[in-house]
Amino acid sequence: MKNTVALNQKNLVQIKDYIPIPKFDRRGLKCGIVHIGIGGFHRAHQAFYTHKLLELSNSQKWGICGVGLREGDIDMYKVFKRQDNLYTLMVKHPNGKIESQIIGSIIDFKLGCNDSKSVLEQMAHPDTKIVSLTITEGGYNFNPVTSEFNFDNPDIQHELKNPHEPRTVYGYLTTALRKRFNAKLSPFTIMSCDNIEHNGDVARNMLLSFVKRQNQDLANWIESEVSFPNSMVDRITPVTKKADIAYLKKTYEIIDEWPVTCEPFIQWVIEDKFSNGRPEFEKVGAQFVPDVKPYEKMKLRLLNAGHSVLGILGAIQGFQTINECMEDEIFLACLRRFMDTEATPVLDEVIGVDLDSYKDSLEERFSNPNIKDSLSRICSESSAKLPKFLIPTIQESLANDGSIEIATLVIAAWCYYSDKGIDKNGQPIEVCDALSSELHQAAKRTKTDPLAFIKQESIFGDLFKNERFVTLYGSTLQRIYEDQNIKVHIRNLLQ
Repeated sequence: MKNTVALNQKNLVQIKDYIPIPKFDRRGLKCGIVHIGIGGFHRAHQAFYTHKLLELSNSQKWGICGVGLREGDIDMYKVFKRQDNLYTLMVKHPNGKIESQIIGSIIDFKLGCNDSKSVLEQMAHPDTKIVSLTITEGGYNFNPVTSEFNFDNPDIQHELKNPHEPRTVYGYLTTALRKRFNAKLSPFTIMSCDNIEHNGDVARNMLLSFVKRQNQDLANWIESEVSFPNSMVDRITPVTKKADIAYLKKTYEIIDEWPVTCEPFIQWVIEDKFSNGRPEFEKVGAQFVPDVKPYEKMKLRLLNAGHSVLGILGAIQGFQTINECMEDEIFLACLRRFMDTEATPVLDEVIGVDLDSYKDSLEERFSNPNIKDSLSRICSESSAKLPKFLIPTIQESLANDGSIEIATLVIAAWCYYSDKGIDKNGQPIEVCDALSSELHQAAKRTKTDPLAFIKQESIFGDLFKNERFVTLYGSTLQRIYEDQNIKVHIRNLLQ
């Protein structure tokens, strides 16, 4: 190409000689999947699997309609409209190789905050067989300790009073399912693809809690007819950087305003339980199993928790990325010690998986120098992540008289991180958390009440009542406040 070309459907004919483009006719696709939460992960994972399947199969019924519910989705919406819902997927290998291709499985994008009617019509349409979700851990609106639905959420209160004016995912799902129920249509499957243990069960329990407040008959129908398969998803997907956009422009002369970068590794394990048909994702590498739970737990307690271990400790040490942490022998040894002695002993049997090999692969993936996954992304929304990734390991280890030293170090470091917001060099740490104010205030009270931070029961449950944990946490916290060089504390633990 002699001149730069904007990525859109019309310009694919100019792009095809330089970078792979969709091999299927996007014009004939139907929206069989409505996906809520079109972020980087979905585009690197479920949309990629769907793209591969569409290239392999002649089926025309599994196109994706993306949905954004929040005002924060407006920028993505505008880009997708300009690009005819196309984007570039850039797979970054450890050796520096970058494989790029244009993904075409997303064929529409609707914005709920601007046009809820259009979103509901698509969800209620007979062509829609699946509504899938990547709404982050915090999007499920439940108390992480009690697992109860949060009815105090102002948007939930609005939806209960105004059932035809949805704001949250629950309002949209309920209204769309009500339309299908009244029209005597088969329901769609609700498929969570978020990093929550038993994510399908959580989605089911939370939705039913909500619906029962609106319509018991509808709740009964959902309970008997709607499937909520559990799934385990995995692919490290950093935030897109300006350098990624510049790379495509320089290398291929393509202007893509919002490409996605990811690692080569990809995994999807899905419970084979669907209400109204499903894509044959097994043809493109996904694994359908009767029970996903052991795989979910393995991934959450090793990969996701491992990320948090490196993220919080590394942020205070002054590191910026996960691979930077992995280049430090002390941090590498810390991660492996955590995985081997604290997380692995409380895992369930995972049939067909060699755990040592899996942990070796995590070390390799975390070390990928071309991914450069930022610690600010890893540490974001820790108040939603740690109750699912790390704190259950502490609780189960305490019950089994197991090791908790490194996990406790992370919790103590999180208190310092929330209190001071600086690394050991005095540089500010970017703290991004919906509960950042509450975390900061609780951490500040540590001066007068050493247990103030862990007395946040919505996050930690009753850990503050466990004598063994409290003793270790208190001494660890004191040492961190005295010396912020995390490597010193890790080294002492590893001796």
